[in-house]
Order: sequence, then C-alpha cells, then structure tokens
Amino acid sequence: MKTTAEPFAGLSVALVTPFKGEEVDYDCFREQIEFQIAAGTNCLVPVGTTGESPTLNHADHDRVIAFVCETTAGRAKVMPGTGSNSTAEALRLTKNAEKAGADAALQVAPYYNKPTQQGLYEHFKRLAEETGLPQCIYNIPGRTGKNIEPETIARLAELENVVMVKEATGSLDQASAILSTTDLMVLSGDDSLTLPLMSIGAKGVVSVVGNIIPQDMIALIAAFNAGDMAEAMRRHHQLFRLCRDMLGLATNPIPVKAAMKMLGRDSGELRLPMTPLETSQEATLRKTLVEYGLL
Repeated sequence: MKTTAEPFAGLSVALVTPFKGEEVDYDCFREQIEFQIAAGTNCLVPVGTTGESPTLNHADHDRVIAFVCETTAGRAKVMPGTGSNSTAEALRLTKNAEKAGADAALQVAPYYNKPTQQGLYEHFKRLAEETGLPQCIYNIPGRTGKNIEPETIARLAELENVVMVKEATGSLDQASAILSTTDLMVLSGDDSLTLPLMSIGAKGVVSVVGNIIPQDMIALIAAFNAGDMAEAMRRHHQLFRLCRDMLGLATNPIPVKAAMKMLGRDSGELRLPMTPLETSQEATLRKTLVEYGLL
C-alpha cells in the first residue's frame, strides 16, 4: 500500500457548499466544518459533486478550498475536488489547492468531452507529475459518461503521486480488479456500498450522508475494522434507507441539502440548474429522517 494514502482511510465527507442568496455562506460553512471535526471525521472534501462545484465560478472555487484549509487548520485532512474536463484548468485548480494547504486532490474523470483511455491516462499523468499533492482518481461514469477502465487505473498506479481511487461505478467487479492489480487505496463513492466495498479491500468512504450523521458512518467503519461483522451489518442496514434517499430521491446534493435544512444546519439553497425537492419527495425524506430518529 502506498504509505501516502494511509492517512485518508476511514470517513471522508463530501461537504455541501452553503449559500445565502447568490453568495457562499461562510459563517454557516464554518459551523459545518466544526461539526465534522467534532464528530471525528478524518477528511473533508469540499467542492466536489456534493459541493455543487459545477456552479461555482473560479474565484469561488479557489476561495472555498482556501477557507476549508484555513478553518480546518490541520485538525482533519482536506482533499478538495480540483478536477475538470480541461487538463489545463484542472492543473490550475490543483496548484492553487496545493498553495492553500490541501493534503490531497480529488480528480474527477474529464466529463462531456469523453476522452479515450489514453487521453484519460495522459490527463491524470500530467496532474500527478506537475503538482506535489497525492491524487485520488474519481471514477463516476454515471456523471462523466466515461468509465476509467481498470487497465488504465493500473497504469496510473505506477505514478508516484496517484495513491487513491474514489470508486463510484457501482461495480464490485471493477473495484476487485483495481484492488487485485494495484496498491491503490480504494474509497467507496457510494454510501450504501461502503460495507460491501470494504469487504473486498476498500478502506473507507467519501460520504454524502456523512454531512448529517458522520458518527454513524464512523461507527460502521470502526466495527468492520474491529472484525465485528454483526455490528457492521447492523449499521449497514440501519443506514441503508437514509443513504438511498440521499442519492435516490433526486440528483445529489438536492436531497442532502433538503435534509440539512430540515435539521436546521443549512439554508437548503441551491444554485441553478439544481432545484429543490418536490413536495412529495420532501414528505418521503422527512419520513425517513423521523424513522431514523433525526427528527
């Protein structure tokens, strides 16, 4: 195992970006960061999918990363999303994150332009070689329209700075191929697949539901690591419906922001083209939160 990846095992939380009107609400953001640190979250992941990065302008993107690094002040790892479908833009974002004090960079596969496997390799290779941050390859073909094949990931694993994969293909076979052919750390990119992926060798999760119940995700991971499979499975089944609703009721981060608003921890505001839950979806989400014991 690449030793630079070990500090990122456990719970990473894909932070929402709180908004007030047209601006980022940094007061609310500070409260959310402190909430995660108090809970024992190992790594904070701002400006990813959950952080509505596609709707942040370049200045917002850089400022959010710097703010999370400054506020965290070494009390947790920070792994911001710095990916783009432009290699030059991803490189700029990653270099700025490095200057801000980030500990690693989450690199989503280039989206929309759908490069070849060689193009994907060259993209990530340049980021790994021209910046000093450990790189986590983020494979989510449902968003990007292109799978990073296990053979490409195996080639990337030979690069010193490529140390992790956020695996969000939903395929245990793909994760198994990566784990059996590389020394990369695999992190689940789907909350509901955390336990299944850990059972084949993954070391944690980049979590959406962790925005509201980080302690419960930490407890699931701890139970598995302690060899208490009965408790790990109990936690998995307890969390399942909540995890399903966070990603199934509507496009992420719409449901988790709605849940945080219900819990008094976020305004729930989204930037277009993201729109709020429908009334019937809100009722379903509220029912889930009540049954879980959060409301």
